Amino acid sequence: MKAIMVMFDSLNRHLLEPYGCDWTKTPNFARLAEHTVTFDNFYAGSLPCMPARRELHTGRYNFLHRAWGPIEGYDDSMPEILKSNGIYTHLVTDHWHYWEEGGANYQTKYNSFEYARGQEGDPWKGHLKWDVPEHIDGRQDACGKQEYINRYYMREEKNQAIAVTFQNGLDFIETNHAEDNWFLQIEAFDPHEPFFSPQKYKDLYPHEYHGIMFDWPAYHPVRESEEAVQHCRYEYAALLSMCDAYLGKVLDMMDQYGLWEDTMLIVNTDHGFLLGEHNWWGKIQMLYYNEIAHTPFFLWDPRLKLKNVRSDCLAQTIDIAPTVLDFFGQAIPKDMLGRPLRQCLESGTNAHDYVLFGQHGMQVYITDGRYVYVRSPLPDKEDVLYNYMSVPNSYPNAMPVEVLRTGEWHPGFSFTKGVPLMKYHGGSWIPSMQQNGKLPESLHAAGNLLFDLETDPKQLNPIDDPQVEERMIRAMVKLMLENDSPAEQFERLGLESYLPTP
Repeated sequence: MKAIMVMFDSLNRHLLEPYGCDWTKTPNFARLAEHTVTFDNFYAGSLPCMPARRELHTGRYNFLHRAWGPIEGYDDSMPEILKSNGIYTHLVTDHWHYWEEGGANYQTKYNSFEYARGQEGDPWKGHLKWDVPEHIDGRQDACGKQEYINRYYMREEKNQAIAVTFQNGLDFIETNHAEDNWFLQIEAFDPHEPFFSPQKYKDLYPHEYHGIMFDWPAYHPVRESEEAVQHCRYEYAALLSMCDAYLGKVLDMMDQYGLWEDTMLIVNTDHGFLLGEHNWWGKIQMLYYNEIAHTPFFLWDPRLKLKNVRSDCLAQTIDIAPTVLDFFGQAIPKDMLGRPLRQCLESGTNAHDYVLFGQHGMQVYITDGRYVYVRSPLPDKEDVLYNYMSVPNSYPNAMPVEVLRTGEWHPGFSFTKGVPLMKYHGGSWIPSMQQNGKLPESLHAAGNLLFDLETDPKQLNPIDDPQVEERMIRAMVKLMLENDSPAEQFERLGLESYLPTP
């Protein structure tokens, strides 16, 4: 048995042909859907980048206990479990956050790994003096300058990080397709911003634009002209089409070597990205609308041989690790709360009745597939929050000394296997987003919201339905308890009255 997982970053479900988009050019995603089960009710869990990747390893939520950080020594790691049981694991990626101090130890769980340099602010090539081109938005720090240095060394498509990453993955398949018992993770940073792609992909979206470079929107409300907004959307679409082209190379190799017979294929992402929807760019600074949290997911399981079908199964990122372990006949650790997706596909039922999602220090969300409920912290409880970790690292890089000084011992949780932790005061992993523990202004007054996706799929009009809200609150508390959520999470969300009586 073999398995390939192709993972993209910031892949927008609503801009893919299999999910109804009629203007982007994604023929290989359409081809993928013909070979797989397309999931219509798949959600992110913990956001953004590294919290999602911890869930890929551990099969449980990250965001209730801590922000961005490394794999911990007590974590169950799906690739490491496979490696320990004779299944070879290989990671090819250009996701540069793996190599930062705050995102450490993930790649070491695989038997081997390859890293393609140059995405975004990857500190790759050294130039003390560099003329940054005139542009809209983009990062204004060293990361921003580094991005344009890196582009200079990736002028040819074959040198772009995504091209190198996929070639590394294809080389692994070419070398090992006749062998048995391996797991390959091909992980691309694209179509994450900035939306840098060769001209041939831009030519797929001809349009008039007379402004300066705009392919790296910052996270803020839309303030650009409609011409600029549409241009940036086309820049994303061009990069999306580039991702599609490289996905096609994997599908070609699946065809060439008959891998559909014995090889699981997963295509997924960590989250989406707002391109002007809800009058916002990006993620993090605003509510996690469906454009961000409701993600594409495709699965081919050669045991089931279900293809060109759709599933309404409610599932999410935490289900990927147990799905892969189940495929290879490995026991699923008790601390993994995700479920193998084979079960819901065989039975036609949901993997979960409800799923949580969110980001540490922000709102907590729950959905049953129809309703999405947003629970905001109480205004006077926003700073009642801690990070629990044994390795005190976060983004960007080491935690500041003033935060480390707040540390105190904590006995640990049900899933830390008796390992005590350090408890640090603080919320979000981005200091600019939480000053003195407070939410950004854009989220501060959001309150509690309920959306009915059946009547309002774009989440434009929150509804008032006390009965549904009560049901969602009780389900939220139940899931938080099952995840051994810290007590202060219930306090900050005003949920203490829903806790069972001791």
